[in-house]
Amino acid sequence: MDGWIILDKPSGAFSKAAAMRAAHIFDTKKNGHIGTLDPMATGVLPVAIGGATKMVPFIEEFCDRNKEYLFSVQFGFETDTLDITGTEVSRTDIVPNESAVRAVIPKFIGKINQTPPMFSAVHIDGHRAYELARAGKHIDIPTRTVEVYSLELTGITGDSWHFRMRCAPGTYVRSIARDIAHMCGTVATVDMIRRTQTGVFSIKNAHTLDFLENLFNNGGDVGQYLAPVDFGLGDIPVLNLDGNATVLYRNGGFINVGGTDGIYRVYFGNEFVGIGTVVDGVLKPKRTI
Repeated sequence: MDGWIILDKPSGAFSKAAAMRAAHIFDTKKNGHIGTLDPMATGVLPVAIGGATKMVPFIEEFCDRNKEYLFSVQFGFETDTLDITGTEVSRTDIVPNESAVRAVIPKFIGKINQTPPMFSAVHIDGHRAYELARAGKHIDIPTRTVEVYSLELTGITGDSWHFRMRCAPGTYVRSIARDIAHMCGTVATVDMIRRTQTGVFSIKNAHTLDFLENLFNNGGDVGQYLAPVDFGLGDIPVLNLDGNATVLYRNGGFINVGGTDGIYRVYFGNEFVGIGTVVDGVLKPKRTI
């Protein structure tokens, strides 16, 4: 089977391991995922199964991947990972009041400079930052520009301060929490991260691994929870071919279609055929299904 499974990733699981478990349910080793979640984080993890893996680069490059997170923070201590799974490296008695936190939040909306956490998946000299950090190596992670569309404090429960954020890809929740605390003259650690949306992939359509595995083990139809291969490609315009042109396209042929140059989703009727590019009015296959 080919398509997308929208996982509600459990806390404690690495994204790659969760994707592999999902692929096993659908009896394939061919899988990929969009947007790595921290191991302690939960929520939306889009996993491409089988032929859908061919679509991952196009969703990442051409489609809306804006993300929404719910997260909570405890002020007064900081860990090396910036979340509660790490080792404490700093502690203070300073806990800001609500008005102070609300006053700094607008400074984190829009395009901002952010330094990713030391324990993160960013590449440093050909290695993941977390690999170097775990090896005890000193890391200078460069600051980069990210974009936050909205950020709000939604409530306080005991020691946990709850936030909701919508942002562009590449924005680190843990860094946002760290920087809010520093701006308030203290330190903080994230105790919960939950991604509720990435592009068109929403938590309302997500399923847990436990649910899917139990269904599979009991002979249920897991295929009904598999979204089609072209799911998530809605920002890419459509080009329809007739039968003869479709055969030619699938065999790697070039087709005169005219129109505007660019990248297109290619269909034969309602059947998704693949992704192609039009250059000087000629359609050239990039990926075929």
